[in-house]
Amino acid sequence: MLNFTNKPYVQLIPILIGLFFASDDQTVVVTILPKIMLDLRIGIGELEKAAWTITGYLIGYVAVMPIMGRFSDIFGRKKIYALAMTIFIVGSVGTALTGSFDNYNDNLLIERINTIEWVIATRILQAIGAGALLPVSIAIISDIFSASKRGIPIGLAGGAAESGAVIGPLYGGLITEFLSWQWVFWLNVPISLIVLALVLISTRSTSTIKSKIDYKGSLLIIIFISSLIIGFSEISNLNLFMATFMIISGLAITMYYLISKNSSHPVIPINIFKNTSLSAASIVNVFYGSSLIIIMVTVPLMTNTVLMGTYLDGGLMLSRMTLMIAIGAVLGGILSRRYKLSYIMVPSLLLCSISAWLMSTWTQDISDPFMSIHLGLAGLGFGLLIAPITLGAINNAPKTLEGTVSGLIIASRFLGMALGIAALSVWGAGKFQNLISGISIPESNLIQGMTIVQMNEYENLLVEVGLSLFSNFYIASSIICLIAIIPCLFIKDSKSN
Repeated sequence: MLNFTNKPYVQLIPILIGLFFASDDQTVVVTILPKIMLDLRIGIGELEKAAWTITGYLIGYVAVMPIMGRFSDIFGRKKIYALAMTIFIVGSVGTALTGSFDNYNDNLLIERINTIEWVIATRILQAIGAGALLPVSIAIISDIFSASKRGIPIGLAGGAAESGAVIGPLYGGLITEFLSWQWVFWLNVPISLIVLALVLISTRSTSTIKSKIDYKGSLLIIIFISSLIIGFSEISNLNLFMATFMIISGLAITMYYLISKNSSHPVIPINIFKNTSLSAASIVNVFYGSSLIIIMVTVPLMTNTVLMGTYLDGGLMLSRMTLMIAIGAVLGGILSRRYKLSYIMVPSLLLCSISAWLMSTWTQDISDPFMSIHLGLAGLGFGLLIAPITLGAINNAPKTLEGTVSGLIIASRFLGMALGIAALSVWGAGKFQNLISGISIPESNLIQGMTIVQMNEYENLLVEVGLSLFSNFYIASSIICLIAIIPCLFIKDSKSN
């Protein structure tokens, strides 16, 4: 049998490929959603339902991260990795089967396969597998590499995940253009099987810890995260639906705290948060996710409105930043081997803050090279942060909890993104109303009678409102990065495991 235990970077290759495709499927549906809606006869009035193919994936993706890392500590990395990849494959096959039985609609089960609800359900199943792959992959990397040598592989892992998320929409569009959207998911199957085989062959089995499974606690954690994300997604409406899920989320985490205090085997030990470095790294990652998502939403939105660009223009503009995130992630891993983590994080957060502030100065006349420079610097800053934040948590965790910590640190970033989106929705809507309160909006029947000069004046006013709104978004992102500097000062470099 082939022995790769002395070749850690050979073992790393299939893990990186797995991370790439797990992240790819998070964003791949963005470009194929219109085609899915067309094939399943979903009208534009049902867009909110179709959007659950994205929201549902996010819920499944994040909800399992904290607990699957712990499961890998107990059952072993390879077993949980194999389980996660199997779930991902089954979910991919389920989604790919959508619309395959159009001529057999006399069967109730087959009728369900040809619905948007089926796509949502199978996408959630996919997400559970993909979400589990991330923390387990990071935990495997922590097993392969010693604490002093994890910087580069952690950076490569961050780069692979970011690259997958960046390429996802383009990949989905190309496959749909030349084959069909179902093939996006069919192609997951052979690739995933090859990756799984290579990971099982190349990595060695690690020691496990003897502990019972905290099923009640695991369920409460899943309910807490799922309800929180659903509540955040509806926060702009401030209705009973949103309030119900926020209350459920609060009750779930309260119950978990009370139960785990008296449990001898909690899925996430409460006292783990007494670890200053872990708590600080989690807080920094929440700020990181919030700041990043604000920019990622604002850039294409600004491009498509006040800058008069197309949807493709918005995606291409954003890619200037996301490409640099992938490059920065690798560079951050290299630097983490040579310098104190705080020496990397503080300048990187300052770079992100300055870049976001520079974006807040954009006018309708902004062009290259300034646009690319600002976006590139922001991407570099965000990328540089990935490895040191992750290392600050994992390298300071007990060996028996490295899988658990991997899940927590990744989940905190996605929770930050959900919080950022929610804040953007509420604050942005209120800010927009304040900005347009002084503008007299003409009634639709009077617009045709307006002169060209009047129309231009009206359009210029709206552009000014848009520029002011987007400028505020960028400033908010900049301030968040500055605030994140405070907790990052409490992250220690590492301890001997």
